[in-house]
Amino acid sequence: MSFTAVHLAGLALVVLSLWGAGDALMRRLWAGARDTPGRDDPWLRMALSAATGLGLAIVALQALGIAGLLRPPATLALLALGLALALWRLPAQWRLLRALPPGPPLGRAERVATVVAIGAFVISLFEPMAPPHAFDEMMYHLPYARQVAESGALGIHDWLRYPWFPYNYDLLYAAALPLAGDVFPHLLHALGGWLAAALVWRLAVTHTDRVCAAIALAAWLMMGEFFNALIDMGVALFVVAAFTVLWLWWSTPASAAGGRRPARWLGLAAFYLGVAAGSKYQALTFLPLVAVCVVWRERRPGPWLLALACFLLPCIYWFGRNWAQTGDPFNPIGAKVFGFTNWNADDYKRQVDDVRLHASLPNVMLWPALLVPFSLAWKTRPAVRAAALFGAWSLLVWLATSRYPRYMMASFPLLAWLGAIGWQQLWRWTAAALARRGGERLQARVSRGLGAALVAVLALAGVLRLGKHVQQIAPTPETREAYLAAHVPGYEVLRWLRANPQSGRLYQVGLSDAIYFAPNPVWGDVFGPYRYADFLLLPPPEMARKFVQHGFGTIVVQTAVGPYVTGVPGFERHFQLMVQKDGVKAYRIVADAP
Repeated sequence: MSFTAVHLAGLALVVLSLWGAGDALMRRLWAGARDTPGRDDPWLRMALSAATGLGLAIVALQALGIAGLLRPPATLALLALGLALALWRLPAQWRLLRALPPGPPLGRAERVATVVAIGAFVISLFEPMAPPHAFDEMMYHLPYARQVAESGALGIHDWLRYPWFPYNYDLLYAAALPLAGDVFPHLLHALGGWLAAALVWRLAVTHTDRVCAAIALAAWLMMGEFFNALIDMGVALFVVAAFTVLWLWWSTPASAAGGRRPARWLGLAAFYLGVAAGSKYQALTFLPLVAVCVVWRERRPGPWLLALACFLLPCIYWFGRNWAQTGDPFNPIGAKVFGFTNWNADDYKRQVDDVRLHASLPNVMLWPALLVPFSLAWKTRPAVRAAALFGAWSLLVWLATSRYPRYMMASFPLLAWLGAIGWQQLWRWTAAALARRGGERLQARVSRGLGAALVAVLALAGVLRLGKHVQQIAPTPETREAYLAAHVPGYEVLRWLRANPQSGRLYQVGLSDAIYFAPNPVWGDVFGPYRYADFLLLPPPEMARKFVQHGFGTIVVQTAVGPYVTGVPGFERHFQLMVQKDGVKAYRIVADAP
């Protein structure tokens, strides 16, 4: 538990620093927007301040990386500055929170729903504590972050699967790795999910009710990926924050601003979207919807130019760099329009085919969102209709493009709110049907029975999920090594290669999900200039010569994935086995074998 407590305490300091930096800006924005809805909601303002601080931190880290100064002293200076601002502001904020009037007493349904939401949150606190062990975090997120941390600069690392991607959110991981280790990036990714949950909670409480808010919160916390260091929940945070601020702008009375709405909120929403787009290309798909909504009420060039500048600030470096060096600002997904660079047409097709292979329906908790137009909230709450428009656009884009659930994760927090409204409507229909058939007594009995059964199922599932994640915590070097050896393919062989450096480059086959623990850099992938098809299909003598010509001295192979490599007659004449463990073998490449 001390391992978890230390990491959560470290995250609390980071959150306090982010809130301090964000609040310094947000107080200025709120000061000139006295009629903007949400001004009297300190919890919403705190969540937006933390999100703003996170965005400002990313921009600052990006600037440090461009200058080659992204190193621990600069990171600690940023942290200290935010903490100083937070400590200066904290007493006044505490007095403001204490002065809030007590809310209305919770009814039975509200108490139960709140307990479920709190339980989901508590479980999510333990999910990020495992060592990195799977998925894209091992393939390129953490390897990229480590390269930035070691060099202090942003660079192009062509051995990674996506060397030209925008890496805004990964810069947080680069700042954390040398100071807090490789578990802390999980917490920074989870932070995006938690702040998104806070925003959705306030939206749902304000525009629906507390039961709906609790359902939405629990659904998002159960769907989110709090256990890894990807970027999707960070992108979700900034998309939700942009939607929230855009709604604040939309619902501000025009007459209160001399017939004009405050352009500052457009700038802030655009900034959030810029941070998201600088983290993942999929965030760009929200721009057409935002543009239509804004032009509906604002056509002056000044606010549009302000919004454009705020959008470009956090993301123009990535797109401009890509355009200047490759001609494709959205490399590699823009290749069919702007031309190919490190990928070719076959690579592009493989990527599209891989995404289609993973196409599936989103989480069942979101399905009742389709019932929102039949709900009372739809008829009486403009914010719900706005959220439904956002959800419909997200679904349309998803259906027209990938149909891969992760590519819609940026929309999941708001879809969870819409899903909660749908679940409530489904229950109202069920309750009304029961009342018609058996009266209120039958309705009450069935309601209590179903409620108790649902809570029991959720409690059991929560305990099992909590137990699973607690078992994954590895607080000591010994337990960490044992965990990684059991969960990372080829870990023992990769550790041996790190301890025994070999001459020449390293090429891997079937271990893309483990290269974070390999001696970096390590080449070899289904895509890019060192794709498997260009090397592994050659006869062993030609294969070895081509490897040596490109500077490779070692190849490590997961034999279960690549039996067509090591099983070819004559392979061992040109590839000398050095070490093997658990079906993974490392070979020294010998081009001119006797």
